[in-house]
Parts: sequence; C-alpha cells; structure tokens
Amino acid sequence: MSIFFITFFTLYSVLHAYVMLKAWYAFRFRFSTGCVIAAVFLIFLFAPVIVRFLENGGHETTARLAAYAGYIWMGAVFFFFAVSLTLDIVRFFVYIFSLVIRSGMPGFFHSNLLFFLLPLAASVFVTAYGFFEAQNVRTERIRIETNKLPAGIERLTIVQVSDVHLGLVIREDRLKKIVQAIREANPQILVSTGDLVDGQINDLNGLYEMLGGIKPRYGKFAIMGNHEFYAGTDVSLDFTQKAGFRMLRGESVTIDEMINIAGVDDIVSGRHGNDTYRQERAALSGLSPGLFTVLLKHRPVVDPASARIFDLQLSGHTHNGQIFPFTYLTRIAFPMYAGLHKLDAGPLLYVSRGSGTWGPPIRFLSPPEVTVIEIVRTP
Repeated sequence: MSIFFITFFTLYSVLHAYVMLKAWYAFRFRFSTGCVIAAVFLIFLFAPVIVRFLENGGHETTARLAAYAGYIWMGAVFFFFAVSLTLDIVRFFVYIFSLVIRSGMPGFFHSNLLFFLLPLAASVFVTAYGFFEAQNVRTERIRIETNKLPAGIERLTIVQVSDVHLGLVIREDRLKKIVQAIREANPQILVSTGDLVDGQINDLNGLYEMLGGIKPRYGKFAIMGNHEFYAGTDVSLDFTQKAGFRMLRGESVTIDEMINIAGVDDIVSGRHGNDTYRQERAALSGLSPGLFTVLLKHRPVVDPASARIFDLQLSGHTHNGQIFPFTYLTRIAFPMYAGLHKLDAGPLLYVSRGSGTWGPPIRFLSPPEVTVIEIVRTP
C-alpha cells in the first residue's frame, strides 16, 4: 500500500509541476504571483493528506468539503494533463513537419496561451459533465443460458454491485440511486464484489440501513476488496454484516441445491496473512456437483485451474478506467477490463464498471452500473 501511494503521489506531483509550467508559459506571471499559485497548487496536492488529518481529528464535515474540493481538482488536473500532452505532441509533429517542408508553422501553433486555455476549457467541461455522469447509475443486463439449473427453476436473477466506495464522498444521495436500481431489478440474490466501503471510512450510520432494507429471497453475499482492507478488516466486516451481507472469505455456499456461490478475499489480503489462491482452491472444492457455480473475485484475474470448476466469475476493481482516457491504462493492467468475456475453458467472466467512484467523484465515458444477471435454464 505504501509503495502504491508513494508512486501515486510522485506522479501526481509531476502533473502539478507540468500544469504550473504550462500556466507560466501562457501568462508569464511575476515571481510573487507564481508563489501564490504554487501555494494553491501545494494545498490541493496535499489535499488527500489534509483530509486524512481532518478525518482523524473528528472534523467530518470539514473533511468532506475538503475531499470534494481536492478530489474534483484531482480529476480536473488529470484530464488537463491528458488533453494538454496530446496537444503538445501534435504541436511537436507539426513543428517537425514544418522543418521538413521548410515552411513556418501556422500562427496559432505559437500561442502558449491558446494551448493552455484549450485543455483548461476541456478539463472544466469534462469535470462538470463527469460529476453528472457519476450519478447516472445504469442498469446493465446480461443473459446466461445453462443446463445446470435444477428442474422447476427456469430463471434466477442475480444483481451485482461493485466498487461503491462508501465513505466521505459517496453518501446517502449516491447510495439511494444504487439502491433504487437494485430494487427495480428485483433480485433473488444480491452480491457485492468488493470495495463496498472506501479506505476513508467514517460515520456510515444510515447507509447500512439503506442496504439492509433490501432482502432478496436467497440472500446477499459479499467479498473483501482491497479497500475493505485499507479501511480495516474489522470495521469493514462490521458494516457489511450490518448491511445484511454474508461475507465469503475463501468459502462457498450452496443455495437450496440450486446454485453454488463461492467468494475469496482480494489479493491484497496477502499482506494481512491470507493466501488468496489457497482460499480460492478451498472455496471451489467440495461443491455440490452439477450445479451452476458463481465465483466472486474482486480483480478480473482468472486462475486457469479454477476456470475448470466455476461457470461465471463476477469481478470489478477496474472502474473501466473511470475517467477516459485512463481506460487505456486499465487495459494494460487488466486486459479483461470491463464487460462479459468468454474464457478459453468455457466459463464466463463479467467485469463491472463499478457502482460508485474512487477519488474524484466524476466519471467520463464510463458510467456507473448495477448489473442484472439473468441465469436461464435450457434443456
């Protein structure tokens, strides 16, 4: 965890330095003005740390306001960097081309002010739109046909939520929309594939009651994502159980001799003394034979040995990049980064885009989702 945050903070600092340099080239402001702007940049750069101190000090309202400001700024800086860097690359190739043909660049390509204002306008627009998109929870539906449902069970509806990240930023208003989408789907089984709570976990009273009011016929099941461990195992377990979920930690359950559901901790649990791969083997061993088997696993990584046992793996974690164009970075780490995938061994993997947000409370070209999986019996 510390290596991740050191790397993240280093890259985030570089982005701030890049934006500061672009601003100086655009406006050529005085040293005193630069010091004031640099101070503002430093405040936003250390906003996550400031939020943590406020949170630990019990100043929850102030911490929440600081979190909104700091994380929205984070999203805007990321997108400014992506757009500005793209324009700089285009500008560079136009310059090289002009040297080759021995002709001057068009005049507007010389304007540092223009090449600052364009990404600035784009980042403001995307941040505003992304804040709206993050609250527009979509219902994604997939249909799976199988001959493994017992006679008399023609259809089984499983609803998946993932990566809600309840905490300082994701609160009642966002959870209400997720709960509404779940209720409209009328699930027989509800599953959470990790990161139901965030690393910054505060007073969540009222939130678990909203989830607890959902009572599917065959129960609710959850697994530990990486953020459950960041928030603290005991606190995360307490919240999830109060919300009415049964936490599956390297174990499985057979529901009415109808379907098997197995679940494992996220791989980050290895730092807490757990062996995820051993958990997975244990969870998938000794299952009722011939029944449709669902594996809940936070990250969309498939163990070939397990793929010969389960029929459907439900995962999340990737957020589909959350803010385009970071989708492409997600694809590098997780080739099966979103949607439904058929595996070589025959079973299926479905990767949710996530129901909430991590960090910036915005999404761009990657709306949040609640997934409805219809398992239909075939002869």
